[in-house]
Order: sequence, then C-alpha cells, then structure tokens
Amino acid sequence: MPHDGAIRIDRQAWRAAFGPRVRFDEPLSRHTSFRIGGPADVWIEMSAPEDVRQIRTLASAAGLAVFVLGGGTNILVSDRGVRGVVVHLGRPFARTEWRANGAGCHVRAGAATPFKRVVTEAIARDLTGLEFAEGIPGTVGGGLLMNAGAFGGEMAQAIEYIDGVDADGVVRRLTRGELRFGYRRFDLPTGLLVTHVAFLLQPGDPARIIAHRDEFKRRREARQPAGFPNAGSVFKNPPGEFAGRLIEAAGLKGRRRGGAMISEQHANFIVNLGDATAADVRALMDEAATAVWSLRGLRLEPEIKLVGDWGDA
Repeated sequence: MPHDGAIRIDRQAWRAAFGPRVRFDEPLSRHTSFRIGGPADVWIEMSAPEDVRQIRTLASAAGLAVFVLGGGTNILVSDRGVRGVVVHLGRPFARTEWRANGAGCHVRAGAATPFKRVVTEAIARDLTGLEFAEGIPGTVGGGLLMNAGAFGGEMAQAIEYIDGVDADGVVRRLTRGELRFGYRRFDLPTGLLVTHVAFLLQPGDPARIIAHRDEFKRRREARQPAGFPNAGSVFKNPPGEFAGRLIEAAGLKGRRRGGAMISEQHANFIVNLGDATAADVRALMDEAATAVWSLRGLRLEPEIKLVGDWGDA
C-alpha cells in the first residue's frame, strides 16, 4: 500500500554514503516470515559496526527514525510500511566463533546468524544448553530481543555477554549481569544496536543431548502449522494458561479475515493463506484478544511486534 510521501529523502546523500547497499521504497513483505509488509522509505544492508555512526548521522539530520530488522520473524509490518530507515545486518554479522572456555565452550555469534545454525553447531560439538531452541526461526539478534524460548528453556539462560554499538558509534560490551530479561522480553539499552551475542555452553552426554533435541523437534512439529507463512506464536502465554487453548476455547480455530486465518492446527498461530494483509492479521488478533477477555477475563499480550506506520490504529 503506498504511503503519503510526506517524508522527503535525500537519495543522493544516502547513495553517496552506501552505494548499492541502500534501496528506497523496499517492500518489507520480501523480508518477513509473514510475507506481509509495506515499503521502507530507506533500506540499508549494514556491513560493519562503523556504519552505525553514519546511518544515525544521516537519519538524524533528516529527522528519520531507525529500525533494525533481523530475520523478519516474530513481527507484523503494517501495510503502510515503515517511515524512516530500516537497517538489515549483512553477511559479516552472520558468522560464529567457537573457543574453549574452562570446562565449557564459548561461542560468539553475529546478530544476523540464524539461531538454528548455532543450535545445530552446538549439538554437533556435544554441547548442552540450547536444545530447547531446535526449530526456533529467525536470527540470534531477533531471538535475543524477545528472549526466545520453548519447553522451559530460554536464551537468557545461556547468554554470556552481548556486543553492540551505541548512539555515539562506540562499540560496547555488556555482560550477563548487566542485562535484564523477562518472559519473552529483553530490555534493550536505549540507542544500542546489537551486533553479536555470546553464549557459554557446557559439554554434555551426546546421546542425552540428541534425545532432548529430537523430543523438542517432535513436539514442535506436532503442534505448529506448516505450509503457510506465519510469524510464530502470536500471543504470550498468560501465567498458568496457554494462549492457544484459550483462543480455541473461544471457538476461533479456523476463523478467517481476508487472506489471514487462525490456524486450525494451533490457535496461537495466524497464517497467511496467500494474500493476507497486515490489517487482516491485526483484526484477527483483536478478535482473539476480545473473545478471551469476554470468556475468561484474561488479557492476551502480543508476542509478535507490530512494526511500522499504522495510521490512526
């Protein structure tokens, strides 16, 4: 959906700074697991931490907001798109470095590294601590921002430190004791762009690690929809409850709005049947939250993040 064009972009200045790494009016539907999303005014693939200072300088001078997009999972981008600058971490931020650390093993992963790759490499090295994440989509950086977890495990349990670039372009390292996590939440320090996440893992029994991985994989595949684009779990589980069961109890499995549908396999997933809009998905989210409140008096808090220009919504 086209936006109103009220924001003026000095394309020449951005091209002079970033060359072919910058694009304009880039459809974000190409970069999200939902396959939904309007255009970003400016799209930049960042190749080095030093880029941050220049991105923020140009954006600040033009009054543009800056948003970092990882693997595009766990988000719903509005049909109007994102006003301002969308930064995507490039290949230099998709590497892993492994080294021994006392009795354990330290891995420093770029924020753009697929989380699944880190899990697979850890298991291949007979290291325990990340088996719960088998099958969790998205990048390491995206997983950090939502403290990704499943089956009783979460990223916070294994993180040693994070590296990032602050608003002044200074590289900073924050250790585990300086980080604040909650259920499906990480309190990102203001102005920090995370570039790397380090995990400290311990050696374990190979057979036990594989057994745990296989069990988590079986459970995930049995309950999660396949074949249609989606953004993962839509709502956080309320204390002592499961969001999917609450939505199913409200009779909303299979409910459709336009091209979006509450999954018939698991009611805490909304799938894109092929031509869904962000408005379709959000309407289903609102309907599910209202129905659960009416049925049980419980508020469902979104797990997916609503991103972009939602107008008056």
